[in-house]
Amino acid sequence: MSIFPYIYYMIKSFEITNDDRQIALYAGMVTSAFAFAEFSTGALWGMISDKVGRKPILLTGMAGTGLSMVLFGFAPNLTTALLARALGGLLNGNIGVIQSTVAEVVKVEAHQGSGLGGALANPVKGYPSVFLPGTVFDRFPYLLPNLVCAAVVLFGLIVGILFLEETHEDKQNRRDPGLEAGKWILSKFYRTSPEELLLSDKTSFPEETLSLLDEDTQPPEYRSTESSPGLPAKYDLMPEAPPSSLGPIRHPVPVRSTLAVKNAFTRQVLLNLVSYGILAYHTITLEQLMPVLLSMPKSTQPPSLPFKFTGGLALSTEHIGYVLSVQGFLQMIIQLFLFPIVNRKIGSLNTFRLVIFCYPVLYLAIPYVTLAPENLRMACVYLALVCKVTGQAFSYPSASIMLANAAPSRKVLGTLNGVAGSGASFSRAIGPILAGMIQAAGLRLGYLGLAWWASGLVALGGAILSIWMKEEKRLPSCDEVPTDEEAGTMGLVMDSTKA
Repeated sequence: MSIFPYIYYMIKSFEITNDDRQIALYAGMVTSAFAFAEFSTGALWGMISDKVGRKPILLTGMAGTGLSMVLFGFAPNLTTALLARALGGLLNGNIGVIQSTVAEVVKVEAHQGSGLGGALANPVKGYPSVFLPGTVFDRFPYLLPNLVCAAVVLFGLIVGILFLEETHEDKQNRRDPGLEAGKWILSKFYRTSPEELLLSDKTSFPEETLSLLDEDTQPPEYRSTESSPGLPAKYDLMPEAPPSSLGPIRHPVPVRSTLAVKNAFTRQVLLNLVSYGILAYHTITLEQLMPVLLSMPKSTQPPSLPFKFTGGLALSTEHIGYVLSVQGFLQMIIQLFLFPIVNRKIGSLNTFRLVIFCYPVLYLAIPYVTLAPENLRMACVYLALVCKVTGQAFSYPSASIMLANAAPSRKVLGTLNGVAGSGASFSRAIGPILAGMIQAAGLRLGYLGLAWWASGLVALGGAILSIWMKEEKRLPSCDEVPTDEEAGTMGLVMDSTKA
C-alpha cells in the first residue's frame, strides 16, 4: 500500500509549515527515509539469502514491513514518521530476494493496491458514521490504511511460514518445520498424511511444472534464465528474443564452485545495474510528484507560456486514492495480459527500449495537465496514468529478465539482485529529496514543471544508455560431468572472446 495518496496531507497535519513548497520537500524526506535505509542493507540481505536461503529473508522482510507500517500509522510528528520508515527499510530485504526467488520458481508477480491508502486515510472525516470523533482514528488519521496493510502483511507472513517453499537449490532439502505444519493442516482437508503430501510435492513437481511451462504455450516472462530447480536441463525456459537483439550466445562450461563476486559483474551486468538505478530514480520522482500535483491548490496567477506557470488540481485524498486505485488496476491488467504478448514478439530489450524512450516525453507533458480546460483535466490525468503504468509494467519486468540473463550463475543471482535492489533503493532515496528541492525552487520561481523536466533529462540519459545494452540468451544446461577438482558447479561463461 502506497503512502503517496496521503503523504502531502499527513505532513500538513504535523503543522510544521503551511508553505506548500516546504510540504513537498518534507514529503520527499519521508519517502526517502525508507529507501535510504533499504539501500544500506539491500545488498547485504541479498548475500545472506545466497547463504541461508530465500525463505528466511523474505519472511524477515515481511515482518519488518508490517512493524514499520504500524509505527508509521501512529506517528504524531515528522521525526517518528521518519524513524518508522527507516526501520522498515532496514528490515526489508525483499527486493533483491524476491527477484531471485521469482527467477528460480519461474513466476512473475503483478502489483496492485497503490490507491487504497488514500481511500482509507482520515476515516473520521471520510466515514463519520463508522469512525467516530474522539477515537484513536481521530487522533491518528492515517493509522487505518497502515493497520489494514499490516494485517495483509501478517496474513502473507503466516501463509509464507506454512506454505512457501525454499527455492535456493542448495537449501531445498533441509527440514522446514513451518512447511511441515502447513502440510499437516492440508492433510486434515485432503484426508492424507503430511508425509504423503511432502512426498507428492517432491515427486510431482517436475511433471506438473513441465506441463504448465511448455514453451509452445507459455508467455516468455514465465520462463527462467535456466532450467528451474527439479527440471531436466534439456528444457529452455527463457523467452525467445529476436536474433538481431541477441548478444553473444552463452554456453555452459564448468567453473570453480566458488565464483568470485567480482567475476559476476560483467559489462552487461553493470549496464543493467546502472540502467535499473536510473529507471528507479526517475520513476520514484514520478510517484512523488504526481500526488503532490493532484493535491496542490489551483493557481491564481495567469500562466506565462510556454514554461512559466504554477498550480495543481486541488483533489482530496479520497479522490487521489480513487485515481491511484485505477492506476493499480490498469497496471495489473497491462502486466498480466499485454506485457507477455509484446515481450514474446520483440524480446525483453526491445520491450524495455520501447517504453524507456517514451518517458522523457511523458515528463515534459504532465505539468501541462494543469493548463487543460476544466472539463478535460481528469481525462488528461488518466491518459498520463495509462502511459505511466504501461511504462512501469513493461520496463521493470524486462530489466529483471535481462539482469537474470546476464548473471554468469544462479549461485550469485541473490547477490546481483541484492546489489540491483540496493542501487535502486539509493536512487529512490535521493530521488524524492532532489525532486522536492527542485520542485520547491521551481514553485518559488514560478515554474511548476521544473522538477518534472529535470527527471525527464535523467530518463533521457537512461534511454541513451540502453543503446549499448545487449540481450543475452542462455542456452539450456548440459549434462557434462567435470572430471577435476572444479566439479560440482556449472557456470555460464561467454563463448566469445569479445568483452
